Amino acid sequence: MKKGVLLVNLGSPDSPNPKDVKKYLGEFLMDERVIDFPLLARTLLVKGIILNTRPKASAEAYKKIWWDEGSPLIVISERLQEKIQKQINIPVALAMRYGSMTIKNGLQELTDKGVDEVLLIPLYPQFAMATTETITVLAEEERKAHFPNLKIESLPAFYNKEDYIDVLANSIREALKEKPYEHLLFSYHGVPERHIRKRDVTKSHCKIDGSCCKTPSKAHAFCYRHQCYEVTRLLAEKLQLKDSTYSTSFQSRLGFDPWLQPYTDRTIERLGNQGVKNMAIVTPAFVSDCLETLEEIAIEGQEIFHEVGGKEFTTIPCLNDNADWILLLSKWIEEWEHKN
Repeated sequence: MKKGVLLVNLGSPDSPNPKDVKKYLGEFLMDERVIDFPLLARTLLVKGIILNTRPKASAEAYKKIWWDEGSPLIVISERLQEKIQKQINIPVALAMRYGSMTIKNGLQELTDKGVDEVLLIPLYPQFAMATTETITVLAEEERKAHFPNLKIESLPAFYNKEDYIDVLANSIREALKEKPYEHLLFSYHGVPERHIRKRDVTKSHCKIDGSCCKTPSKAHAFCYRHQCYEVTRLLAEKLQLKDSTYSTSFQSRLGFDPWLQPYTDRTIERLGNQGVKNMAIVTPAFVSDCLETLEEIAIEGQEIFHEVGGKEFTTIPCLNDNADWILLLSKWIEEWEHKN
């Protein structure tokens, strides 16, 4: 069998034009694993309300972070794919879960090169319904519909792999070199609390009560909240952080349902009000910088911090096309390639 790799990231509008942003948001928010309401309720919310109010504001946010080469997320992901391809001998393709760079097109690119066995790599460290699960489900749907003879294997969530934590810790260390800070905030993308409970394989463990994520359970294999806190714990150990100098929060909530807390914007505000003058923030739910890191954190987060008296606000880049990250992904791919 000829093997190949498909890297999959979230996606992006084709441009920061409101029309393109509306099209992208429509596809993204109508995904039943993103907004997990029944179809009628989801349609009324997304098409009846959100797509009539949000695209213009989102387009303005995208304009603030758009690069000359295009969407930062796309450009960074393309650099990642190109550099990994130089490290390994099997074909590497790139796709997005949403937008014009479809998973179907990515699989087609690989099969056109004679590939019949694919390692699918969702570019998310933690498992979540709205990230890894929606990617693997759609990839399987496309395989059944268009590539029935193709074999697909997915890279599991890698949030707690020691070599990944080493690479991430080193990148944080490098970014904070000669950057004095009083507090390091680990900000993860938020999800509704119900997503956590829906993926609790025990149907009883995930109470989101402050202790369940620390109590061993097979539920943790699919618990986004546990996996986020575990990344924080492992990085704090690796970086030898004192308890009072770091914390965890969740960003990007939508709507009025309970989402994972504490919220990042309120945490930044609280730290500033408590007298923190120099803070740093890292976003370990992402491996590539995107709207949520470049605009929501680096621009909006910094504005909040300065409004409450903060001085230095250091945003730590995602791994992006970091050389050690390239080597690590290449190593994982080669291990998969040669395991059989």
